[in-house]
Amino acid sequence: MTVTDMRTAVTSAGVPTQARSAGDGAPGAADVLAAVRALAADLADVEPQRVVAKALAGLPAGAGRADLDRLLIHTAAELIGEEPQYSRLAARLLAAGIDEEVRAQGVGSFTDSVALGHAEGLVGDAALAFVTAHAARLDAAVDPDNNRRFEYFGLRTVYDRYLLRHPETRQVVETPQYWLLRVACGLSRTPEEAVGFYRLMSSLAYLPSSPTLFNSGTRHTQMSSCYLVDSPRDELGSIYERYAQVAQLSKFAGGIGISWSRVRSRGALIRGTNGHSNGIVPWLRTLDASVAAVNQGGRRKGAACVYLEPWHPDIEEFLQLRDNTGEDARRTHNLNLANWIPDEFMRRVDADETWSLIDPNEMPELVDLWGEEFDAAYRRAEADGRYVRQVKARDLYGKMMRTLAQTGNGWMTFKDASNRTCNQTAAGDVVHLSNLCTEIIEVCSDGETAVCNLGSVNLARHLDGDAGVDWEKLRETVRTAVTFLDRVIDINYYPSDQAAASNPRWRPVGLGLMGLQDVFFARKLPFDSPEAKELSTRISEEIYLTALETSCDLAKEAGPHPAYPQTRAAQGKLQPDLWGVTPTQTARWAALRERVGVHGLRNSLLIAIAPTATIASIAGCYECIEPQVSNLFKRETLSGEFLQINNALVQALKARGLWTAEVREEIKRSEGSVQGVAALPADVRELFRTAWELPQRALIDLAAARSPYIDQSQSLNLFLASPTIGKLSSMYRYAWASGLKTTYYLRSRPATRIQQATVSVPGQLQLNGTSHGLGGDPEIAPLVAVDDALIPAAAVDADAVACSLENPESCEACQ
Repeated sequence: MTVTDMRTAVTSAGVPTQARSAGDGAPGAADVLAAVRALAADLADVEPQRVVAKALAGLPAGAGRADLDRLLIHTAAELIGEEPQYSRLAARLLAAGIDEEVRAQGVGSFTDSVALGHAEGLVGDAALAFVTAHAARLDAAVDPDNNRRFEYFGLRTVYDRYLLRHPETRQVVETPQYWLLRVACGLSRTPEEAVGFYRLMSSLAYLPSSPTLFNSGTRHTQMSSCYLVDSPRDELGSIYERYAQVAQLSKFAGGIGISWSRVRSRGALIRGTNGHSNGIVPWLRTLDASVAAVNQGGRRKGAACVYLEPWHPDIEEFLQLRDNTGEDARRTHNLNLANWIPDEFMRRVDADETWSLIDPNEMPELVDLWGEEFDAAYRRAEADGRYVRQVKARDLYGKMMRTLAQTGNGWMTFKDASNRTCNQTAAGDVVHLSNLCTEIIEVCSDGETAVCNLGSVNLARHLDGDAGVDWEKLRETVRTAVTFLDRVIDINYYPSDQAAASNPRWRPVGLGLMGLQDVFFARKLPFDSPEAKELSTRISEEIYLTALETSCDLAKEAGPHPAYPQTRAAQGKLQPDLWGVTPTQTARWAALRERVGVHGLRNSLLIAIAPTATIASIAGCYECIEPQVSNLFKRETLSGEFLQINNALVQALKARGLWTAEVREEIKRSEGSVQGVAALPADVRELFRTAWELPQRALIDLAAARSPYIDQSQSLNLFLASPTIGKLSSMYRYAWASGLKTTYYLRSRPATRIQQATVSVPGQLQLNGTSHGLGGDPEIAPLVAVDDALIPAAAVDADAVACSLENPESCEACQ
């Protein structure tokens, strides 16, 4: 049968009986249509004949089976913007293709896959031994039907980035299910454990972070996500030691946070040579080049964030490092930047007072002080005239805001709140910085590099039949997740001696969540509603409480972590106590406190809400705690660009008979906003507002409400389509006053999209005629007396716009 015959056959009323076309082994039209119909049997709104006909219409003469398979996938993916169910069909077609690719290499089972991976130097000896010893049990556990849970873009990400590939042919040697079972085996002690963990991950109810998904069961078991490196000492040898440490950490896919607050400023005296320092910028330029050169094993670009305290005299040059203008020799285009801000600075911004810039060579102790001790030492240095120069606090704060608006970088993180509420700081240890994505809050020092292993619960997979939260299922997932996050600590490969010294001592983990927006959609709760905040807080309490109970159980079995006596928990203080709040489940909390008093905790820290761009895409849910950024996405894959639409919106409109071609086109013209679609009822438009259309105060309030149940921190992006200095100054001042430990990117939009993104939201705060996007607090006033004109979105760093928004599969820096 020729290609023309197949096209004609599929579009005709009768389907031909020929099974194969001659010559190339490609299936006949009947086979193709039957196969697609079988894959779409439970997809009521998919038209298999349409997919096959369109694919055959684009198939060139002489094309073979592989070409047809690729075109079928491409065709189904192109239809996702019209009907979301085509995403499932495209994923199933891709899964079938992956299965054929693996089997063509002689792999017929999970154990075959592991054996081939080991023979090619990919799978580790321990994993091979474990799998060989339990081959029958593990082979029987594989369930290919679990592939049916994937959406297309999630499975495409798995195929492109996560499956092990033959070193020479570059063909994948494992299917998606073999991959997840290999990850489980790499962390398990018994086949029962491995099968249970595999089933949890394959249900997409929980996924560990990318380094664990990359490396579990392989020859290089570096499974940690985050490393926090203290500032080098103010000496040449220490600086170059830090370069080497960062390179090793980055080589094995670690995201890095590093402080630079101990290094002297530009113009400071170098007594050994009687010369003057060039300041921190040349050193950071070298670090920038190193991060670019070491690209995480070829899988992801190296990524690091540099933290600096605002009393450092080089702070203004630091804030310019990501600028797109100016002298390129004083720019770093690969490093992210963050401000590590003491409360004293924010108080002086509030009071419009002077701020003194003090060289760390003159006052090295400031780095290791926080709270009242920092305040006293800082004021004493001022009184003694030990500063380099003085500036208006609001002027410097305004420069911070401008950096955020123009680059998305220069993240605002708060030193005192981070130390005050950290379980690890009870005995004098200090948190000097956060990590690459601002969700990790751990102590570090010259001899200890803080480490954290991450994973996230998919809340969308923890709903019962009535769209309520299945609390028992959530508790069971958390118990399993904490157990395996803790297991990573003992199996992990540590790229530096400082990391190996810290992690077994403190045993911190970072369990997070994703899919909160999915839960709100299922419950029909607007993101900024009181009910949404209450539910979000209740979920966070449940996760933290269950995590503590599990850690206490682990401590009963294996003992508390070695540094337990140095923690606040050892003093009877858990996270809600540090925030002065009373939890809702008082009986469970009381029982937990009693047990912790007896057994301690296996882990010093347990909860961190990381950005989940990549694993949320795999799981088919919305990222971490964020609202949706659009109802319509353009997804980029290696096989092209495709539109994807909000499935919850589609279901809501179908239920009302409003999912029409006209409505689809109007949403496309509005670039994913439904606010201007007159045909939609008000309640639909309210529910499906995007992050650009929500009052940012709601995001801050939700983050603050869940903070008493997060012992590390949360990656909190804030969204302003049209940032101004006035809007930003109020927004970040409110975040600090709310007690947040950290914030993450400021997200802006390109100039061509600002008009569509500007939507009036009832209750927005108006100050001096300017909407500040917070909503309803007359106490907040503009703090910075500088130009409040719109900062051109064209000046915004493209990375800040693209990262983790419309192409989460390409995110280089997070889970």
